[in-house]
Amino acid sequence: MRARRQVTRSISWPSIPILSERDHGVVLTSDDIKDGAVLPDGQVYSGGNQSPQLQWSGAPEGTQSYAVTCFDPDAPTGSGFWHWTVANIPADVSSLATGASGTAAMPDGSVEGRTDFSPSVYGGAAPPPGHGPHRYIFTVYAVDVPHLDLTRDSSGAFFGFYMHFHALAQASITCTYESRP
Repeated sequence: MRARRQVTRSISWPSIPILSERDHGVVLTSDDIKDGAVLPDGQVYSGGNQSPQLQWSGAPEGTQSYAVTCFDPDAPTGSGFWHWTVANIPADVSSLATGASGTAAMPDGSVEGRTDFSPSVYGGAAPPPGHGPHRYIFTVYAVDVPHLDLTRDSSGAFFGFYMHFHALAQASITCTYESRP
């Protein structure tokens, strides 16, 4: 019996910047949610189910619009769960009000995409009972174009694809929430 020899090759891939390296001083704050804290009932699906107030500043030169997302990477789907996607927020807008999603309070020209709940509005935290704590990552992106070709039917994955190629900077607030059995 012959011994098998394992051969490994090292492949050098070009460096591709990831969004977390593109912070450039953007700051995201909120009157409703706090980084590292438990998500308040107002932003939970079975509670108020309202999009949180968000405010941002410090976008880099060249910012022509903004986008906002809320993503749960801990959902038991194999691909996470998109709770909110918004694009084409005009560059002169620097905040969204509590409960703005799905209302006339959203900035003119902005588009809310399809979430994994299916409607094109904010869907609050709703992890399966007993699954443990989930993270909810609210992110604002400074975008290098005034308009992205996204619609109410665009998926969260499609939003993420566009952000990969058009985000100049980003900032996030991460909250947690757990449904107990």
